Amino acid sequence: MEKLLYDYHIAKAIGEDLPYNENYKKQLYINYVFQKHGTTEEVFDSSMVWYTRHTDVLVKVYGKVNKLLKNQQQDVDRLMALHDKRPKKSASGDSIDVWAEQHVYVLTGYLLNNKITFSLPSDENFKKQDSLSWEVRYRFFHTEPDSTVMAVMAIQIVYNNDSVVSAIKKVVASGKESIGLKSDSLEIKEIRGFIYSPKRDTLEKGLLLLDSIVLMRYHRANDTIPGIETEKGKLDKEKLKEEEKPVTSSQPIQPEKEKPEEQNQRRIERPRPSATKTDSKKEEK
Repeated sequence: MEKLLYDYHIAKAIGEDLPYNENYKKQLYINYVFQKHGTTEEVFDSSMVWYTRHTDVLVKVYGKVNKLLKNQQQDVDRLMALHDKRPKKSASGDSIDVWAEQHVYVLTGYLLNNKITFSLPSDENFKKQDSLSWEVRYRFFHTEPDSTVMAVMAIQIVYNNDSVVSAIKKVVASGKESIGLKSDSLEIKEIRGFIYSPKRDTLEKGLLLLDSIVLMRYHRANDTIPGIETEKGKLDKEKLKEEEKPVTSSQPIQPEKEKPEEQNQRRIERPRPSATKTDSKKEEK
């Protein structure tokens, strides 16, 4: 029964999204479901009457239907992500790689093959004050780049009000390079970036291999970009280290000097000496 109900609700949902001039297709979808499961609408209606009188059984059946619908939604999200070239929606609170493009590129420096670009729309799992780190491994063939023919990588955060914050970095040697940004209290609209490699003298000298590409997203409450530390954090750590250092001195610690009032008080409170035996005899005489 749960498979019939699953197909029935899918058909109903499809029918609800039809344009006005195609409303006649609603009943066709429903009829197809009954034909698929070898039943009729009359039998289905009478079965639902029985289930409504036995709600405990109906609850169990719809529990299975909801599970099937949830699995179907996950498949739909995955297919939509592939179609739109974006990652599947991430789990809330996770720090994940959200890179949705290919992981290997070869740039020649020529006009039609001298850069890569990406645009990543945000979803509900992108939060305010998220941190982003884009890491790429570069390999320059046959020669190391110089200041006149270097690669350039840049990343941007676009907010819902269309304001933009960006970072740019010049790459002058082979190896892994990363660039990071931290968003502020505005809602993120999309993440954009590019890598540009200019033309060189020959094709062989102009080849640039890009691989091991990752775009990490870190939620503020859980993680921060590795290697990035705020100036305030550094000052706090230095202050803590200074407080933890033991006090050392080459001179001996001198006792505190007593104030004149304390010295006079001690003189007043000093007990009188007891009389000796000789003094007692003198008094008897």
